[in-house]
Amino acid sequence: MHDPLAHDADALLAELFPICRSITGDGVRESLAILQKHIPLSVREIASGTRAFDWTIPDEWNIRDAWVKGPDGKKIIDFKKSNLHVVGYSMPIRKKMPLADLQKHLNSLPDQPDIIPYKTSYYRPNWGFCIREQERRKLRDGTYEVRIDSSLKKGALSWGELLIPGESKEEVLISSYICHPSMANDSISGVVLATLLAKSLRVCKEKLRYSYRFLFVPETIGAVAWLSKNRAAAKRIRHGLVATCVGDSGAFTYKRSRRGDAPVDKAAQKAIEDSGKPYSIVDFFPWGSDERQYCSPGFDLAIGSLMRSMYGTFPAYHTSGDDLRLVKGRFIAETLKLYHDVLDIIEHDRIYSSCNPHCEPQLGKRGLYGAGSPDNPEALMKERALLWVAAYADGMHSLLDIATRARFPFRIIREAAASLEKHKLIIST
Repeated sequence: MHDPLAHDADALLAELFPICRSITGDGVRESLAILQKHIPLSVREIASGTRAFDWTIPDEWNIRDAWVKGPDGKKIIDFKKSNLHVVGYSMPIRKKMPLADLQKHLNSLPDQPDIIPYKTSYYRPNWGFCIREQERRKLRDGTYEVRIDSSLKKGALSWGELLIPGESKEEVLISSYICHPSMANDSISGVVLATLLAKSLRVCKEKLRYSYRFLFVPETIGAVAWLSKNRAAAKRIRHGLVATCVGDSGAFTYKRSRRGDAPVDKAAQKAIEDSGKPYSIVDFFPWGSDERQYCSPGFDLAIGSLMRSMYGTFPAYHTSGDDLRLVKGRFIAETLKLYHDVLDIIEHDRIYSSCNPHCEPQLGKRGLYGAGSPDNPEALMKERALLWVAAYADGMHSLLDIATRARFPFRIIREAAASLEKHKLIIST
């Protein structure tokens, strides 16, 4: 069955995947320009040398070509065949050297001999190449010619930003990182999902309760830079998710915020449980992606990360194996639905007080009771949901609290609350 959303995800994946990106440079700008064809993204920049808390924005890096030629003059490593062949942020170099010296600048994976690793050297001047282990083993003594046609000079770090206004100035943050080169799951799948999510929210027929801020930043330094320049905006963020590793076929994974019990943590867990799909929930740990910047003690934002196979846990992570064979639009579309479910809970979670607190209300005379039976389990669940909401409409328990306690889908509890509110039996507090 044709799924337009999966088709759109596949198309955007294919367009973004070949671009050589890093934490700065033309690859990031090219990628952001592609996203601007889908959503009205504003591109921001911060100059090299600018302090951002304990960090400094590095010089801008761009690369045009790179290769290694063997003793016979033939290229054995070629950047134009895979942009992972070059260590990110490699300094420019052109020289000849013996194999023993070249080996000091080569990276490979002995346990995965047929794939190219992904390596960077952002903050330590260096140069290097990445090569398949099976090809490295074939290298013979002799003189090798090395060429990296790159530049490191004063420039800027770029990011993309979009704010979708809602009824409240309080915000939900969706952040993804746009700095990795040709890796489909780690980085680009999250960028694609965030783009499609923003696109759908912009045309949402239902008025949004919260405002939604989307960030497409270089990982770590981009989040640090944004936070350093947007302290006032950060104070308006009430919930958030970091989107990465959302495009493979793995089970869903949710990494909690540093708080551990924030509303977004409870909403994500409930949405995953309601999905009926396999999942795991992990507590916050201080490495991974940009949730660690947003959750740092000075900000302590309620930001979790909703993934499929978590970074660092799948064999293709940070290698050339993380390609378009691993990631599919249909998996991104499935994850996107879960993101919508999480946001639906955040948007519609309310605390109610009963207008009829002394004993349960008589539902039958209002046409709300009597259809449920063992032969009609959904109608029975809906009737019992009315009783659950009425029982906990005490000004203290939210709909999410009730749905979790009742072990009912949030949707059912939300619909029950709407019926009771319509009949003036409960009131939002």
